[in-house]
Amino acid sequence: MGKLTEAIKHLIIINAIVFIAPQLLQLDFSNILALHFPKNDHFGFWQYVTHMFMHGSFPHILFNMYGLWAFGTPLEQMWGKKKFIFFYFSAGLGAAAIYTLVNYYQFNGIYELFINAGLNDSEVLSILNSGSTNDARVVNSITQEQFNKITSLYNTPAVGASGAVYGVLVAFGLYFKDAKMALIFLPVPIAAKYFIPIMILGDLFFGMTKYSVGNIAHFAHVGGAIIGFIIAWYWKKNQFKIR
Repeated sequence: MGKLTEAIKHLIIINAIVFIAPQLLQLDFSNILALHFPKNDHFGFWQYVTHMFMHGSFPHILFNMYGLWAFGTPLEQMWGKKKFIFFYFSAGLGAAAIYTLVNYYQFNGIYELFINAGLNDSEVLSILNSGSTNDARVVNSITQEQFNKITSLYNTPAVGASGAVYGVLVAFGLYFKDAKMALIFLPVPIAAKYFIPIMILGDLFFGMTKYSVGNIAHFAHVGGAIIGFIIAWYWKKNQFKIR
């Protein structure tokens, strides 16, 4: 790993500025820069890029930037700056796209229940914007769990570089599969070829069940891992060396 490489240094600086500046200025840019659900009024296509530079807490940005440095450094040293930047943003954009598609699938399944209950599109969006309703058609047709789910999908924006970092993590595992990595809850280091699949399977499990702790975009992690694997596997197979 060693000292900061050029691309990673600049990515960390930008992330730090975007995290600290709004707090110093006492401004909230989440409605502009965070990634919103496409039907939400605050959604903008630029958010697929800008959300990667926003973080919800200090531990959030700390872990992401540590992961970027720890696993990205040997990749940038091997690939070069331009290639690493292309990879990083491709993984991040792919993660956001897959996250949005999964959310759309979950959203539409519940949205249809509103329509079948006799509400029109504007009525449904009005209810989702308010986050609550006493409309008998909704109360009689949709469970509280379903209502909470769709309002969360609609109103909760995504932030963080986690999707891109997961792509970096998978690429690291593909190129350095025998490197030893440590899980917090296990005292013995595990080879990357075992450690990384465990992490991704964990995200799949938590993303598909009710056991997730906190508001974590598990499918963004999985999406970044998928895109990162595809690109890194192709480059490794074809020895693509543009720097």
